[in-house]
Amino acid sequence: MDRDFDRIWQIVRAFMLLILLVLAWSPLSVAQENTGAGRAGARVVDRPEGEGGEASENGSAQPPDTIWTLVEASGSIGAMIILLSVAGLALILEHALTIRRSVLIPKGLPEELHSHITQDEFAKAEQLCKLRPSYLSYVVLSGLQEVRISYRAVEKAMEDASQEQAARLFRKVEYLALIANIAPMLGLLGTVYGILLAFKKIAETQGAAVAADMAGGVYLALVTTVEGLLVGIPALGAYAIFRARVEQLSSEVGLVAEQVFNNYKRSRAVKKLARREAGSRDD
Repeated sequence: MDRDFDRIWQIVRAFMLLILLVLAWSPLSVAQENTGAGRAGARVVDRPEGEGGEASENGSAQPPDTIWTLVEASGSIGAMIILLSVAGLALILEHALTIRRSVLIPKGLPEELHSHITQDEFAKAEQLCKLRPSYLSYVVLSGLQEVRISYRAVEKAMEDASQEQAARLFRKVEYLALIANIAPMLGLLGTVYGILLAFKKIAETQGAAVAADMAGGVYLALVTTVEGLLVGIPALGAYAIFRARVEQLSSEVGLVAEQVFNNYKRSRAVKKLARREAGSRDD
């Protein structure tokens, strides 16, 4: 578990650095309607009456927003959503690298373990499991510790070990579900706060507020809502994908572990049958 969290934290830090670079240098063109609000509720600058009473093109035009200006507009709530997005991206990358068949069931490992166990080389099989740690090796190693007792004990030990490893993987994946739930809630909080600011403007002006006065609060509400959904929807989708993958690979590990011990199971059954036959002849 400690290795998993260390790896996740390293990926999170790398993503945070990448996000900061993107926020600082990567412009994002945003189409803006001529509502007179400008960025975050800025008022329109009108041309003087002597120049025809029309809005100055230079005064009303706003420079294109960047990702950083959108984050600034969403305030502290948007910053928390951005941090959740960084954590979510790091978790998705980590799960994509670690929750794979080639990692949980290394290529060639089942065949080598099957060969050692068939030849009763249990010490070599244990050493191989320790040298190549994985989901499968942990399950097989638990079974090898009971190999001197009976196959039923081996089967029970492997079942318990498989459930433990599956639970560990499910706990890792649950963090994506947590992000998928929290991000839209933070977006909803920003929505309520933005609407609150808009109505506060109306109250302060005793109902005389114009659209430009309320634009800042409405803009905050919309930006935080979009940010929360943009983080929550992919996180929820990734959670469903990785959870299904864990279930599939857990079942596959159980089947492979049983196949590794197939010959051992047969040999134990043959020996048991031979002892019974010998005992019946003695009687």
